[in-house]
Amino acid sequence: MISTPFLADRASISRCVSDALTAQPITDIHTHCYTPKFGATRYPGAKRGGLLLWGIDELVTYHYLIAEVFRIVPAMKGGLSYEAFWKMGRQEQADHIWKHLFVERTPISEACRGVLTTLSRLGLDPNEKSLEPYRRWFAQQDPDTYIDRVMELAGVDQITMTNPVFDDEERAMWEKDPAVGDDPRFRAVLRIDPLLRDWPAAAGKLAEWGYETRPDFSGKTVDEVKRFLGHWLDRQKAVYVAMSLPPQFRYPDPDNPDGDRFIRDILMPICAERGLPWAMMIGSRLGVNPALRDAGDMVGKADVGAVVNLCRDFPDNKFLVTMLSRENQHELCVAARKFGNLMVFGCWWFLNNPVLIEEMTRMRLELLGTSFIPQHSDARILDQLIYKWDHSRRIIARVLTDKYADLAESGFHITADAVRQDVARLMHRNFHDFLKL
Repeated sequence: MISTPFLADRASISRCVSDALTAQPITDIHTHCYTPKFGATRYPGAKRGGLLLWGIDELVTYHYLIAEVFRIVPAMKGGLSYEAFWKMGRQEQADHIWKHLFVERTPISEACRGVLTTLSRLGLDPNEKSLEPYRRWFAQQDPDTYIDRVMELAGVDQITMTNPVFDDEERAMWEKDPAVGDDPRFRAVLRIDPLLRDWPAAAGKLAEWGYETRPDFSGKTVDEVKRFLGHWLDRQKAVYVAMSLPPQFRYPDPDNPDGDRFIRDILMPICAERGLPWAMMIGSRLGVNPALRDAGDMVGKADVGAVVNLCRDFPDNKFLVTMLSRENQHELCVAARKFGNLMVFGCWWFLNNPVLIEEMTRMRLELLGTSFIPQHSDARILDQLIYKWDHSRRIIARVLTDKYADLAESGFHITADAVRQDVARLMHRNFHDFLKL
């Protein structure tokens, strides 16, 4: 018998963890990226021609950076008004942001650093004073083959989309070509926020689309909404159902009996029947500064008790949950210790900063072992996959190294095989096993 060598010191543990994370393909369980069949931004000109966003002008005009630039060039007398900014073309907006955040100031924020990491990993010099050299480079790329390049650099083997069926533009694409989502690099997710957040309006929409639905749930409403969901789950081949929910979300909610009934009588039965999780992203306060458009949303502390009630009341259902407020993370993690049908995932949106990723990953390992999903990219721009996984991988490596070193100090034998298995669980298998893919 050949004995398995132990990792006896911190340096060997660190190398092993880093090697394992580099070699392990990652399934990105939540993004807003799309297959090329949905249409793509095209260069030169960076004019949007569809839902797949990529390239330097999209990276630099991402809403994180729009919010940041208005702190530097405020929308007040002597600055740049919101109205003037939104009248600019995409390239003009990008030039404005590049000048003020990357040239005239040190680009030290995580959003700025992410753009620079992406450029560097693509082999480009991140020190250019103008965006024109980058635009020329992106003009030479084909969106379809560029996806492969990005996935390779990010170490991602599969991208999970977000597909909002109540978005008229996207729904029309699925109706025109049911194969629009057929790309082995991507999986679809059925996004249905309005059915819970604004049931009367959603019921009205379904009626317009030929379903016999009524705001008071009378008649055939329950069966017809199930038929609607079943149709779109089949059409998209969706791997889970997703909603983004406000901090005020409750279950049960005496102020929203329609929402309770939708969950109880429609959503939970159809998800249980198909073995699909309900992914809840809870804690976004929309439009606190409407003038900023997509950049105007904020975070709010939510009620973990709602998640606990759902997990307890629907033991045959599975729940993928991430929450936006830092203050919710410990309680959510403790809740996951109590319910095997709850899978905690990712460091979402405003939590996708190194200091918070590290804190949350340490806490989750200490409370849950390796039975969670540490990260998702939430990328809206394809290229963001590169920096988000580059930065997160380094943080996860540091945390795992510390935890294995703690175990080694206790006298426990750490092996390279065990490290590789743990990394595979965290970055790939936990998601696939939870969904039974």
